[in-house]
Amino acid sequence: MANEQGITTATAAVKPQADAHAKRQWGEIAGNLGLSVMVALFAAFLTLPVVALLLRVPLATLGDYMTRPIVLNALGLSFLTSLLSLLIMLVFGTPVAYLLGRHRFRGKRLLETLVEIPLVLPPAVAGVALLLAFGRRGLLGPAVESAGLDIAFSTTAVVLAQTFVASPFYVKAARSGFQSVPVELEESAATEGAGRWDRFRRSILPLALPSIAGGLVMAWTRALGEFGATILFAGNFQGRTQTMPLAIYSALESDLDAAIVLSAILIVASFALLLTFRLLSGRRLDIVMGE
Repeated sequence: MANEQGITTATAAVKPQADAHAKRQWGEIAGNLGLSVMVALFAAFLTLPVVALLLRVPLATLGDYMTRPIVLNALGLSFLTSLLSLLIMLVFGTPVAYLLGRHRFRGKRLLETLVEIPLVLPPAVAGVALLLAFGRRGLLGPAVESAGLDIAFSTTAVVLAQTFVASPFYVKAARSGFQSVPVELEESAATEGAGRWDRFRRSILPLALPSIAGGLVMAWTRALGEFGATILFAGNFQGRTQTMPLAIYSALESDLDAAIVLSAILIVASFALLLTFRLLSGRRLDIVMGE
C-alpha cells in the first residue's frame, strides 16, 4: 500500500515536469518558427526589388546598350572617379584611422564625430555644403579661382563628392582594424629594436589588413552609387560629371532600358565586390586566427 502511494506521488511529481518540458519545447519551436518567418520576410524584401530589376534587363539588345555613349561614358567616369576617391581616402584616411585606433588624445571624440558627419547628412545637404565651400562664391572660392582652378561642376567635384560621402566607411573600418591589434605585439616589436614604421609595416598592418580591405570595398561601392551630393556640386554633364547614378536618372526620362542596364551593372559590380571581399577576408582572418 505504501509502495502504491509512493508511485502515485512520484507520478504526480513527474507529470508537471513533463508538462513544463513540453511547453518549453513548443515555445522553442514557436520562437524558431517566428524568427525564420521574420528573417525570410526581410530577406525577401531586400531581394525582390533586385530580382525584379534583373528580370527586366533586355538581354536581346544588351550588347547594343553596352556600346551606347551614355553607358560607356558613365561607366568610364564612374570607375575613374571612384578609384581616384579611393586613392585620396587611402592616403589621407589611413593616418586618421591609425591615430583614432591606436592613440588616446584630447579631442578624439570630436575628431570621430567630424569623421562620421557625412554618414548622417542627407546627400543633398552634403552637395550644398561642398558647393558653399568650393564653389566660385563659396568659402574657398576666391582662393580656388586665384589659383586658376575651377572645382564646382567639374570632374574634380565628382571626386570630392564621392570622397566626402564615402570616406567614413573606410576610416571607421580601418580604425577598427588598427584598434584590434594587441598592444603587446607592438610593444614586443619595439623591445626588439623595431622603429615606428617597421612596427606599423610588420606588426600592425598585416593584422589590420582585412578591415582595411573591407573599408575600401564599402567605400568604393558607396562612391560608385553616390548621387545627391554629386548632382548638386558637380552637375549632370555627360562625359564630364555624369556618373552611372546620374546617367540612370537621365535615362529614366527617355530610355528606360538604358536605365535598367546601368542599374544592373551597378548591382552586379557591387555584389561582386562585396562577395570577393567576404571570401578573401574570411580566408585572411582564418590565417590570422590560426584556424
